[in-house]
Amino acid sequence: MKIFTHQGPKRLHCTIIPQRLIHTTTTNSQQSPTPPTTPPEQIIATQFSNCTYLLDLKRLHAQIIRTRMLERYPAPFHWNNIIRSYVRLNHPNVALKTYIAMSRTGVLPDCYTIPIVLKAMCQCFDVELGRKLHCLAVKVGLDSQEFCESGFISLYAKAGDLGDARKVFDESPERKLGSWNAVIAGLAHGGHARDVVVTFMELMRSGLRPDDVTMVSVISACGSLGDFRLGVQLHKCVIEAKALEKSDVLMSNSLIDMYGKCGRTDLAYKVFKGMGRKDVSTWTSLIMGYAMQGQVKDAIECFRLMREAGIRPNHVTFVGVLSACVHGGLVEEGKRYFEMMKNDYGLMPLVQHYGVMADLLGRAGLLREAREMVETMPMKANAVIWGALMGGCEKHGCVEMGEWVARHLQELEPWNDGVYVVLSNIYASSGMWEDVERIRGMMKNKMVDKTPGYSLTTASN
Repeated sequence: MKIFTHQGPKRLHCTIIPQRLIHTTTTNSQQSPTPPTTPPEQIIATQFSNCTYLLDLKRLHAQIIRTRMLERYPAPFHWNNIIRSYVRLNHPNVALKTYIAMSRTGVLPDCYTIPIVLKAMCQCFDVELGRKLHCLAVKVGLDSQEFCESGFISLYAKAGDLGDARKVFDESPERKLGSWNAVIAGLAHGGHARDVVVTFMELMRSGLRPDDVTMVSVISACGSLGDFRLGVQLHKCVIEAKALEKSDVLMSNSLIDMYGKCGRTDLAYKVFKGMGRKDVSTWTSLIMGYAMQGQVKDAIECFRLMREAGIRPNHVTFVGVLSACVHGGLVEEGKRYFEMMKNDYGLMPLVQHYGVMADLLGRAGLLREAREMVETMPMKANAVIWGALMGGCEKHGCVEMGEWVARHLQELEPWNDGVYVVLSNIYASSGMWEDVERIRGMMKNKMVDKTPGYSLTTASN
């Protein structure tokens, strides 16, 4: 069987032509020696790697099924190519269906199959199928293979099952760097920043040398902790490791993010200036750092320069810019950026953007406008949005709006004492002492005690 590729004007069309349809020429073979042929499996693998559209991939897959090629060559090699191609084109469900079909034919996975399938499982969080694959990997003796082991750790960690992720890691007889990176990334993803640092220290004591993947996770954890001193030490490790190499963009972005969260935007900007190539995450990290530290003008100027540089902002970028507007009380600018993301960049606002806008309008006392925005949102408001509006009602003493917001907050979080406290404060600021006593009575009847020093608006920020 030979495979021919026909290159169309825009996409690659993959066609399999049976061997019996291929003609030989009448030229004497002794006069024109036949050149060495490429092995069929290599040609097929190339065909799969060249498929950049799902439709072409499905056509090629269908051709292979129709020609019964997988029955004639039952080794996992061709199955791996098919599964890998679906994963590469971001269709993990089809990849998993292909793996299930492979299992039903009796073909066992090899050390290449399992990491590919695990990647598909991580994309769609199919943990139950992952556990079955894990059992099979143990049965065939592949569970301790480096990429299989790290893949299982990543799957469990991304699904929130850190217990099983850690169990796989702890029971490993010989941990490779990939397994350390998987467990560190899982802890960072789950918000266990201190455990990330502790595990990183264990890695250093083990004698293994961390790589870029390790450092990105650990630096991000330092940013979450606000541990500036440890962040500087890690930065020194990065500089030493990269002395003879070009700076890694992802690594530099993590450093900018870490310095911004630690309040050292001067060092964040220094890393930014020293970068050769800057992507959208680079600019966004710097904007978020400025916004977080209340450096409003710097955040907005950075956003302007980003657009002038031809970098297209994303959803996170606009969260940063809008947050800067909240810190600066820039209502009109915030409205303009909110419309810009829809009209200029075709980005539909998410609940995070509406939350920032509710905070901006609420602080400015534009509560009716905020209410109209919330009522016309394409999604239901969450506790953060209602909390921001409640804070605006408290600041401006708006009783009617405060009661309306409080009803929604009580429905979402009946256990939250903050809503009662803030509503009581709104009544007190308006001299409505009977309502203050009524709220206090409600709190007693519902066994809700005031949390000392609690602020609803602070908790929602």
